[in-house]
Amino acid sequence: MLDLKFVRENPEIVKQNIKNKFQDQKLPLVDEVIQLDSQRRASQQEADQLRAERNKLSKQIGALMGQGKKEEAEEVKKKVAADASRLEELSAKETELNEKVTKIMMTIPNIIDPSVPIGKDDTENVEVTKYGEPVVPDFEIPYHTEIMERFNGIDLDSARKVAGNGFYYLMGDIARLHSAVIAYARDFMIDRGFTYCVPPFMIRSNVVTGVMSFAEMDAMMYKIEGEDLYLIGTSEHSMIGKFIDTIIPEEKLPYTLTSYSPCFRKEKGAHGIEERGVYRIHQFEKQEMIVVCKPEDSMMWFDKLWQNTVDLFRSMDIPVRTLECCSGDLADLKVKSFDVEAWSPRQKKYFEVGSCSNLGDAQARRLKIRVDGENGKYFAHTLNNTVVAPPRMLIAFLENNLQADGSVRIPEVLRPYMGGKTELR
Repeated sequence: MLDLKFVRENPEIVKQNIKNKFQDQKLPLVDEVIQLDSQRRASQQEADQLRAERNKLSKQIGALMGQGKKEEAEEVKKKVAADASRLEELSAKETELNEKVTKIMMTIPNIIDPSVPIGKDDTENVEVTKYGEPVVPDFEIPYHTEIMERFNGIDLDSARKVAGNGFYYLMGDIARLHSAVIAYARDFMIDRGFTYCVPPFMIRSNVVTGVMSFAEMDAMMYKIEGEDLYLIGTSEHSMIGKFIDTIIPEEKLPYTLTSYSPCFRKEKGAHGIEERGVYRIHQFEKQEMIVVCKPEDSMMWFDKLWQNTVDLFRSMDIPVRTLECCSGDLADLKVKSFDVEAWSPRQKKYFEVGSCSNLGDAQARRLKIRVDGENGKYFAHTLNNTVVAPPRMLIAFLENNLQADGSVRIPEVLRPYMGGKTELR
């Protein structure tokens, strides 16, 4: 969420940013929120004047009563009563205007970083760097669920009967591999100085609206019926929520945390749910990283975060590339975002396995995460990035480590988590 003062003083910058994100339908909101804010401030000013007048008249009434001028005092009381009625009207108006202003401000997108390429959608994202040499072997690579089935490692049919499409049973060595990747990713991030955390897997609505846009919320979140609770779509939601309504001493920054959680997503929209595979599903597990830092440090941390994911995948011999998200592909709260994509030998192309985002002070402003600095209080910056999400990562892992005889090689870094196994047969 933007600073309303910034919107008021820089309407053309805000409008151009909306145009850069190809959300022209939101352009009228800028003038509307400025007008509503003007009405709200005028209402507040009148209310403040009436309160000051009420205090003055109250003293006057006391003085008149002390002088025995009861009739004059009664006349002044009528004026106080009339002012009280007007104050009630103004209070109700302020509440209504505050709600309208907040709703619009939650809809106006954050100002993107100047370095972000301008483009309409994800087809215009820009490749930054490739890491590792993509290889297409001289033998056929089956679909990832077929590889898993050879090891009796997945049961989609039973999962459909139990929960419907978008769910799965992982079994045996494939299930163990899934857990091994999560455990390795946890230790990898701890070794890089991040504090390990297991967060709540449900959050309240005020945290949901604090960490994401309304559009994301509608497309992703599962609501717990009858309660003010939502299942998390990623641990970033509850991890950033951990700092809600706090004032952090500047010397304690940055907070660097890595968290494990299951994730639950509707996956509502154009992409839909895969019936055969585990690329887009309703439930999965993930290791995440988040940073809460000073504004001047956020871009430095952004580069560190996506590099962590690249390094993790390269340590397992999986070729990856980084892709910068263009303006039209950025969610409303994001300032800048990189996707990390892994190489798929079967498809002969890269596919997304993680996303790194700098959200500036947007989440902090919504959640009131402030920093107490030498020159006063200010809003922190927040960032998040996927360390690894095993269902997608398993696709990349199995395809890149499949051997001609059908066995799957286990990279050295994972062997301690797989009981010393060097391959799956």
